[in-house]
Amino acid sequence: MISILFAFFYFVCALSNTMLRVYDSGFSKVIIWLMIIFSILFILRPSLFLKKRSTKRLQMCYNGCVQLTAFLISCVFSFIYVLWMMIFGVPFHSDIKAGALFMLGQIVYVVLIEAVLFWAGIIRLYLSSTQIRVKWRVIGAVCGMIPIVHLFVLFHMLKLAYKEVDFEDEKARQDELRASYEICKTKYPIVMVHGVFFRDFKLLNYWGRIPEELEKNGATIFYGNQESAHSVKESAEEVADRIRTIMKKTGCEKVNVIAHSKGGLDTRYAISKCGMDDCIASLTTINTPHRGCEFADYLLDKIPEKQQKIIADSYNAALKKIGDDTPDFMAAVSDLTASACKNRNEEILDSDKVYYQSVGSYLKRPVSGRFPLNFTTVLVKHFDGKNDGLVGEKSFEWGEKYTFLENTGNRGISHGDMIDLNRENISGFDVREFYVQLVADLKSRGF
Repeated sequence: MISILFAFFYFVCALSNTMLRVYDSGFSKVIIWLMIIFSILFILRPSLFLKKRSTKRLQMCYNGCVQLTAFLISCVFSFIYVLWMMIFGVPFHSDIKAGALFMLGQIVYVVLIEAVLFWAGIIRLYLSSTQIRVKWRVIGAVCGMIPIVHLFVLFHMLKLAYKEVDFEDEKARQDELRASYEICKTKYPIVMVHGVFFRDFKLLNYWGRIPEELEKNGATIFYGNQESAHSVKESAEEVADRIRTIMKKTGCEKVNVIAHSKGGLDTRYAISKCGMDDCIASLTTINTPHRGCEFADYLLDKIPEKQQKIIADSYNAALKKIGDDTPDFMAAVSDLTASACKNRNEEILDSDKVYYQSVGSYLKRPVSGRFPLNFTTVLVKHFDGKNDGLVGEKSFEWGEKYTFLENTGNRGISHGDMIDLNRENISGFDVREFYVQLVADLKSRGF
């Protein structure tokens, strides 16, 4: 309704050039100028008239959505007006040439006025929306000048943006209402341990929006900070040293570890072999290949050693550039094979001092995942069955409690989705709320 109202006023602004000529009374001109001023303010400061949102980014996104909706509606009004003017000639001119020139000038004027509203909205949308992904931004740019098609693209982008604003606004309200309860304020701090081929960067968080959401609800968060590519043994020693540093710094007796992918194997090794059973209260593994990946065995068996060395050298060189001192691509990959995990599982035993639990998920359709997991899902399925794009379902379960996640619809949840890698709001699965409830459960257990 608000968009229709603004569209009407903006349509008046588009027609002002004609209306000021037709309606000559002082009162009419005052009304028309007031509506024009209103429309200009709607372009420059739409938040003066719109519902207030929880953050500046969401407010900008919402402003852009309303402006673009008003643009679409006012375009319909303007199209009808221009068509009517072309057929009947408004205002009437005895001089055909003068009438034609006026009509042409008015059409150009209306187009320019509508263009201002469109660009005001689309710029706000592009600057503020996180859920309109690169693909749709490119499609929007490419299809922007294709009649009819560009309308369908704009409708889809608006749908994504409106949904984003409502979803994020609701989350903000939820966090505000429960802030005083600090449902994630566990007895021991949380250490989040990353997986293979990634690092913990300050500006680009491996865990996406999850840590911030946990901290809003009372959690104290630290990171594993181990190198991105080492053997399980070497990574475990790094994780153990990091935990000792955290304990010394904070004075805490123990920590809770949430570990993703290979990070779960590293932490299990640290508990069993590095004396961390007295330092870790709980270990929650997220999509960890506890029984390895048969797909990895196949690749190492089929790819010639020369090619393996070329790939490893390239990765190691790249990993050094992002901060690793002594990356070892082959050691990391070899320790993820089913054969290596089987041997290691016989060697590293669980401690009865630690609460173990695990989480897994899977992609229902390869096309649903982001690259490259949408490509690897089919290949992994051939060897490991139902999988998350990298790890098979049969490899996830470990410990006293196992949670297997399936969202509604046909999308599924990938290996990357479980750490909010793409910062994507997935229909039927709120990854941030999942971690909030997971940590809340740890708190309820006294950890």
